[in-house]
Amino acid sequence: MKSLQVVAAIIQDGDTFLATQRGYGDWKGWWEFPGGKIKQGESAETALKREILEELEMRISVGEQLCTIQTDYPDFHLTMHCFLCKIQEGEPVLREHEALRWLKLEEMDAIRWLSADVEAIEKLKERFQETTA
Repeated sequence: MKSLQVVAAIIQDGDTFLATQRGYGDWKGWWEFPGGKIKQGESAETALKREILEELEMRISVGEQLCTIQTDYPDFHLTMHCFLCKIQEGEPVLREHEALRWLKLEEMDAIRWLSADVEAIEKLKERFQETTA
């Protein structure tokens, strides 16, 4: 089975987080945190900045790593490194996605997420419930 290494940006603005809807491929219409594949020799942080600039025309600052998700899809094994991020410059422009939404933690369950992202949301809820408790 093929193995993919990807990064995901959990972009925060106040008490909301950016969700993007896939506009292509087998998972078209499903929601995810934006990001993409890590190129050979590229750091996770560099890959994340590059992917967000390519997909959303924004510059981001990459903060702490929230989690690494390991999951199997029908055709591949996915390792997804998730980082908390903030917008440094620009507003999101949809270059590859169908739609975007800014969601509060309690609104996350209202849309259909890819399975790896569902796991990341659980970690996100744990992280932010700890800091607000």
